Amino acid sequence: MQENDSTLTKTDAQWLEQLGPEAYRVLRQKGTERPFSSEFETHWEDGTYRCKGCGSELFSSQTKFDAGCGWPSFYQALDSSKVKEIRDTSHGMIRTEVVCARCNGHLGHVFPDGYGQPTGLRYCINGISLDFESAPDETAEP
Repeated sequence: MQENDSTLTKTDAQWLEQLGPEAYRVLRQKGTERPFSSEFETHWEDGTYRCKGCGSELFSSQTKFDAGCGWPSFYQALDSSKVKEIRDTSHGMIRTEVVCARCNGHLGHVFPDGYGQPTGLRYCINGISLDFESAPDETAEP
């Protein structure tokens, strides 16, 4: 469910109430969930992964792959305008942070080690920063 753009200006207390403590820590405070702790790490259903903060469509299940790293991994964003990539020099490393372009929620990082993938990239995303919308069942009767 997408919210109006006017609802994206929220206080920390409002974000915390909406997201809960752990998702707030990751999305709003640039935290990282424990590896292999997300239900989406081994989730292979067809559909779309959305930002838990604002509902923006971010990744397709068609670009998800098993990187063995402990976090959901994708080789490209659904639409490059939906995510922002920001140079991250925290923790003594040089990385590229990935945030939601709509609400600036921290999603994870992108690395150039998506070996064997069409783009060569690995968007390493915190599952707790995502919601999932199943693809419509095309065999269902109208």
